[in-house]
Amino acid sequence: MLSVNNISVGYKGLLAVQDVSFTINEGEIVSLIGSNGAGKTTIVKSISGLLHPQKGEMVFKNAPIHKAPPYEIVKLGISMIPEGRRLFGRLSVLDNLLMGAYGIKSKAEINKSLETVFELFPILKERQGQRSQTFSGGEQQQLAIARGLMSQPSLLVLDEPSLGLSPKLVSDIFRIVKEINSRGITILLVEQNVYEALEISHRAYVLQTGRIVMEGQSQELLKSDLVRQAYLGM
Repeated sequence: MLSVNNISVGYKGLLAVQDVSFTINEGEIVSLIGSNGAGKTTIVKSISGLLHPQKGEMVFKNAPIHKAPPYEIVKLGISMIPEGRRLFGRLSVLDNLLMGAYGIKSKAEINKSLETVFELFPILKERQGQRSQTFSGGEQQQLAIARGLMSQPSLLVLDEPSLGLSPKLVSDIFRIVKEINSRGITILLVEQNVYEALEISHRAYVLQTGRIVMEGQSQELLKSDLVRQAYLGM
């Protein structure tokens, strides 16, 4: 579904990501793991069109996207849930959700998307008139994911969805990610929470200082000495 080929991305002349390549197949959950500052968010911004690689290419469903603007990438079927949620705090839950569906012209399709996210996140249906800034961190993360689903993506990119959440809420978020995947949506999960990410994903890539240093089946990476010592404290 997505092929990232030897991309290098930088800021103000300094490379944050160098010669990174990975693939995501339809129906998978693929984790991109690494510590803070490894370059994960730079890759996410490149996939979503907020940054353009200085080198390399990205192909989504046979269409090159490495020079495409963000709105075109959303239309192709990629939705990104940013780190920190980035909600419209003074808008209601419903208005935040409708912002996620801005590219959909059919009212019937928008209503279909609303039905889906309200089924996944009942609290959003119950409190759809409430301002999003009054929500707790976990509730805001649910709303951010729901807003991303409103565009009916085939690939959902989640950037640090567990950041700042309590252990119970982290478990809830990862359970929701698995449920979304079971409904046919492919997922790229970008996480510092290495154990939880590897537990639910099919395959994973380990990013260190802007380079992929390891890849493989997630359950195999959980047994890797590098992963256990560097990220799991074992």
